[in-house]
Amino acid sequence: MSTPQNNDARATDSGIEIKPLYTAQDLDGFDPATKLGTPGQFPYTRGVHEQMYRQRLWTMRQYAGFGNAESTNERFKFLLDAGQTGLSCAFDLPTQMGYDSDHARSQGEVGKVGVAIDSLADMRLLLKDLPLDTVTTSMTINATASTLLLMYQIVAEEQGVTDKAKIRGTVQNDILKEYVARGTYIYPPRPSMRLIVDTFAYCAENLPSWNTISISGYHIREAGSTAVQEIAFTIANGIAYVEAAQAAGLDVDAFAPRLSFFWNSHNNLFEEVAKFRAARRMWSRIMTERFGAKDERSKVLRFHTQTGGSTLTAQQPENNIVRVTIQAMAAALGGTQSLHTNGFDEALGLPTTKAAKIALRTQQIVGYESGIADTVDPLAGSYFVESLTDEIEAAAMAYIEQIDAEGGAVAAIEARYMQDEIESAAYAYAKAVDSGEKIVVGVNKFTDETADPADVFPIDPQLEIDQVARLAKVRAERDQAAVDAALADVEAAARGTQNVLVPMKEALKAMATLGEVADTLRGVYGVYQPGG
Repeated sequence: MSTPQNNDARATDSGIEIKPLYTAQDLDGFDPATKLGTPGQFPYTRGVHEQMYRQRLWTMRQYAGFGNAESTNERFKFLLDAGQTGLSCAFDLPTQMGYDSDHARSQGEVGKVGVAIDSLADMRLLLKDLPLDTVTTSMTINATASTLLLMYQIVAEEQGVTDKAKIRGTVQNDILKEYVARGTYIYPPRPSMRLIVDTFAYCAENLPSWNTISISGYHIREAGSTAVQEIAFTIANGIAYVEAAQAAGLDVDAFAPRLSFFWNSHNNLFEEVAKFRAARRMWSRIMTERFGAKDERSKVLRFHTQTGGSTLTAQQPENNIVRVTIQAMAAALGGTQSLHTNGFDEALGLPTTKAAKIALRTQQIVGYESGIADTVDPLAGSYFVESLTDEIEAAAMAYIEQIDAEGGAVAAIEARYMQDEIESAAYAYAKAVDSGEKIVVGVNKFTDETADPADVFPIDPQLEIDQVARLAKVRAERDQAAVDAALADVEAAARGTQNVLVPMKEALKAMATLGEVADTLRGVYGVYQPGG
């Protein structure tokens, strides 16, 4: 048999060369017992559950959040009625940055990229009439994660959910990637790490079924990283969180089972599948060999996936439906535990109701009609996929070794190592698109100047006015002396060693606002200044 000649060099988005043909020789020395194992067992390359989707499909968790709490509550109910199986909430920039809606820096941003939450009054409206004892909720929030988590817990308790184990969901709570890629940080890295560890400890005692962190590669990829950088930098951040928790005296097997991850899914289907499989194998070995985890649950990399927002194009937006389908299939073939599929119009604005339903239907068609959920890890044993999984793992581990040499993730972030690597990758990709080396259909090839414009989700400016008025009403009706006393307790805990979430919960119950809690912590921890 003749071997095809490699007349045109090709590579994945991470720059891994792709040969024209893969054979058994490419897996020479490959040991299935150590590299693959069986599904649901170490090293979890083939998935975290024995039966995977034959037992239960991934959670279909469509991301929603815009305007005020009532509007988002309506979208949640619409998606649940359409067959969604989990909630996922986006918050506006003021909420992410710890500012109330009436703050000067909030003007013009209230409710724009997510829902505005100023106080417990908003959280009650956001979660009104939702089955919090049966639905799982993911909240994409970082610097103010502990505050939003406590508000969620308070509302669940008010609704009569007395069994702590039934309050289930995930809070992103991954501040390191904010310094690397996204920018919605408040406090410097080291006090931010304390808040994260306090959340680990609080949930271990009070919310045993809650995923205390979603260590996120999604935003690292959105900033322009490669697939290899995405898992390398994210797992390095995960190592830093485990080290911080251990340094605070927490036993690894007491908190590690509630760690989860959040990945992006792009268009290079086989690289994405290999990335997910490699990440699982890497994490299981790191937790076993580096941290001495004994509980198998501590070694399992469970993850949520979102299709690639940065891959969506404003030109010919309906093409994005196909992109999202490919990305959803990659996530499913890679063994995701939950999935969000983007609306085709998200390069133009927030997803319309039509786009959100098409995105959900995309997941449902992949899950129920494609057949890829009928067997576990259907691409296992492929010469190409196994070779690519090994190459991605090796390249990602090389990055982690370099980050260790820098002194760990926090030190590497402070030295801008990760940021510089991502910026270089983003620049190289942009050059490839501009030159036509990288084809983006509808953008630099197969363009169509006569395409019909898509509908854009409208933002009503009255929402900000109403949100500020509601906040004023909360402040006017509460017991200000009780709020002041409760915030003083938060400050004392932040200056001392008490878990900050304990007095923070009491302050929120007294109707302290999110911005007031953040301001109290700013007074103790200060504000992070990049390069300062």
